[in-house]
Amino acid sequence: MKVLLDTHVLLWWDSGGGRLSREARRVIADPGNQVFVSAVSVWEMAIKRRLGKLVFDGSPVAMIGANGFFEVVVTPADGELAGGLDWAHKDPFDKLLVAQAMRLGAVFLTADAAVRSFGALPVLWAV
Repeated sequence: MKVLLDTHVLLWWDSGGGRLSREARRVIADPGNQVFVSAVSVWEMAIKRRLGKLVFDGSPVAMIGANGFFEVVVTPADGELAGGLDWAHKDPFDKLLVAQAMRLGAVFLTADAAVRSFGALPVLWAV
């Protein structure tokens, strides 16, 4: 299974996974699954860290590699799809992540109720 992690899920996993459900931890740890992390999440983390809204030591890129996750770049097609989504959600990070999950054909692992209610892609609830 292909799984794209929402930013908060990546952070929870990195902090030991205690906030994640047993199923979410199982899916992430399963070597048979392809777990993806987007450049969007790294960008979001960098911005929030700079603004003092996130305490995270170290490199998100190094963390992705250390966990064996696959990196996802942002493509023009992602931007086009995200901008065209008929969805009132205002967070541009979430819109791009949803677009990428759709492009990849991946399950989106999140605890964001707004994303879960969108309904246009398969979602695995993280908590």
